[in-house]
Amino acid sequence: MKERFQVHGGARLTGAVKVSGAKNSVLKLMAAALLAEGTTTLTNCPEILDVPLMREVLVGLGCEVIVDGTDVMVTVPRHLTPDADFEAVRQFRASVCVLGPLTARCGRATVALPGGDAIGSRPLDMHQSGLEKLGCTTRIEHGCVVTEVDHLTGADIALDFPSVGATENILTAAVLADGITVLDNAAREPEIVDLCNLLNSMGAKIDGAGSNTITITGVTELHPATHEVVGDRIVAGTWAYAAAMTQGDVTVGGISPKHLHLPLEKLKVAGAEVETYEQGFRVKMNHRPQAVDYQTLPYPGFPTDLQPMAIGLAAVSDGLSMITENVFESRFRFVDEMQRLGADASVDGHHVAIRGKKELSSTKVWSSDIRAGAGLVMAALAADGISEIHDVFHIDRGYPHFVEQLNALGARVERIED
Repeated sequence: MKERFQVHGGARLTGAVKVSGAKNSVLKLMAAALLAEGTTTLTNCPEILDVPLMREVLVGLGCEVIVDGTDVMVTVPRHLTPDADFEAVRQFRASVCVLGPLTARCGRATVALPGGDAIGSRPLDMHQSGLEKLGCTTRIEHGCVVTEVDHLTGADIALDFPSVGATENILTAAVLADGITVLDNAAREPEIVDLCNLLNSMGAKIDGAGSNTITITGVTELHPATHEVVGDRIVAGTWAYAAAMTQGDVTVGGISPKHLHLPLEKLKVAGAEVETYEQGFRVKMNHRPQAVDYQTLPYPGFPTDLQPMAIGLAAVSDGLSMITENVFESRFRFVDEMQRLGADASVDGHHVAIRGKKELSSTKVWSSDIRAGAGLVMAALAADGISEIHDVFHIDRGYPHFVEQLNALGARVERIED
């Protein structure tokens, strides 16, 4: 059933909200559970659509997966099916993270090329190259990536780009390889650190998580573990930018502010008051924000997943903002919908120039991906009337209890079934 959000503009968000575990971590942790026979338990999981989608993938591999609110229990059999179901995998991009664990456990894997958000091409060449250096043969065949290996062996691997997905698949294969793997130019995201923490608690030997170089000393087997998922910095950042856009006052808990250092610093430049705590922060904006320039980069740079929120803030700021997208080439599809809402935005290649307005104008818009959808909702809060956000299933993939949390902060948002 199709659903849409009806968003009443003019809201000033105030109050407190707590974020749950990160979407960009929990799905990878569920896949990592494949590395050990038995039951691995994950706590603080987000109640989002992608978790049952990943459950479907793992069940197809022979696992039993119980999702109980914010707890997920993955019971892995001794013998896994190494072929990931096409219909399950194609629904979302993160499903490709089963490639490394399946290769390590089964000596081969067949994983359908994944679907997911329409934000640009995300090829698997670095995934394949890294696995090949560990001793695998890889190929694309009948719409699937196929790996085969008799014996994984540690290697020195340097990534051309600090790809999160390639780092994850190489890590989860190398933990069961014979010898030492040194991964240079590795992704540094907090979600990578979270994955390494789970793997180490399962008996892996990983050093350097969070740095450019990760060293993995292979072990013969891993064991199940219990692990709390790291807080979702992108959801937290969404609330932070929503507070600034609506000239509100929002306290966000459940997240280390160091994971959002640059986005929060940008809000300070825009004129917000930002207070940080050990596991949270407060953003208060008492006036119209000032224009700020952004460029997206791998962590610890400004997150591409917060680019739609930066565009939304720029659209209501005083002055001209220049936003540069360096990660996903198609992410500016979102700008077309922002223009429907009245944003004065002009796209030139991977740059967009935005001259802010005091108020946007209400209309109907369509989500193209998770973050674009959330960004459109936040922009609609700064519009002059009632807006409709369509294709909101995208938002449900990444934001738990989104409407309820918005309304608790003083917004008026309704979910309507068509």
